[in-house]
Amino acid sequence: MQKDYYQILGVERKASKDEIKKAFHKLAHKYHPDKKGGDEARFKEVNEAYQVLSNEKKRSEYDTYGQVFSDGSGPQQGANNGFQGFDPSQFGDFDFSNAGGFGDIFSEIFGGGRGGTQSRRGSDISIEITINFDDSIFGTTRKVLITKRSLCDVCKGNGEKPGTKRKKCETCNGQGKVRETKKSFIGVFTSVRECDACAGSGTIPEDKCSGCKGQGVLRKQEEISIHVPAGIENGEMIRLSGMGEAVQRGISGDLYVKISVLPHKSLKREGNNLTMNLDIKMTEALLGGERSIETLDGKIDLKIPEGVNTGEVLRLKGKGVPMGNSQRGDLLVKIKVILPQKLSKKARGIVETLRGEGM
Repeated sequence: MQKDYYQILGVERKASKDEIKKAFHKLAHKYHPDKKGGDEARFKEVNEAYQVLSNEKKRSEYDTYGQVFSDGSGPQQGANNGFQGFDPSQFGDFDFSNAGGFGDIFSEIFGGGRGGTQSRRGSDISIEITINFDDSIFGTTRKVLITKRSLCDVCKGNGEKPGTKRKKCETCNGQGKVRETKKSFIGVFTSVRECDACAGSGTIPEDKCSGCKGQGVLRKQEEISIHVPAGIENGEMIRLSGMGEAVQRGISGDLYVKISVLPHKSLKREGNNLTMNLDIKMTEALLGGERSIETLDGKIDLKIPEGVNTGEVLRLKGKGVPMGNSQRGDLLVKIKVILPQKLSKKARGIVETLRGEGM
């Protein structure tokens, strides 16, 4: 049955990229296999759906044909793949794998693929780190300790005792692949898959590595350095290619790091600008003045012009978020004039005088 990637992520078909991204982050965090109650199969399914729907070309193909061609895979059985009504049972116990060119076509249609074994790849990992507001603006480097399947330090991932020789795998007779024949109500089909005993290499070590028992990988703690770029926003993901789980004689998965930014006591972010509120007295609004304010660059003296009103914004250029090329956004200071709750007799007299002046 064809997978509904939108249903897997729990989004509408018209969902935006941001909605798809948020749904993926939530589900990946929920089902991560390293978490208590995690679900590795569900995690992989969610990741598969995200890889398609987050890519404009793949998503367009999926929306149009119900399958994806741009990832290099063959056609998948679906509602719009042009093979509706095809009944292989008319061929009886026919072995499609031995049918020359037609065998290749049929094996692709039904998920086999002679000689088309994909490269082994480890699972992806997702984690979340929390940084303070200042670090999200200027960037930082964090080191985290995670437990994952990593290449064995003794054998470097090949599963053999150092210095030992390798011999032909008896399971696959040195082919690296094994043939499987399956019967179903539509006939007999033969498929080819990678040999589990030798991980597709066709050879096995005469003596297995003592460190990993011949597996090439083992679970261990590893310290990873994460560079958080300047200007990163809350909820963004950093992808570290090849830093996920390792697999013998294959490529490692990726590490996805979700960034959670702690709020600042007075500053907020609006795109590449920073904003803050500043309360001033009525006299400062009328006569102007100077106030010392806290920014991410330390204390700065802010000049308040005469006659400023509530709601006006004073701009400090180059004190916002880094944008690259040594440029930064601005700091926008929103003014709020605070009126006194009570007036002394003297102050009231002064205000009455001002009213007499038409102010």
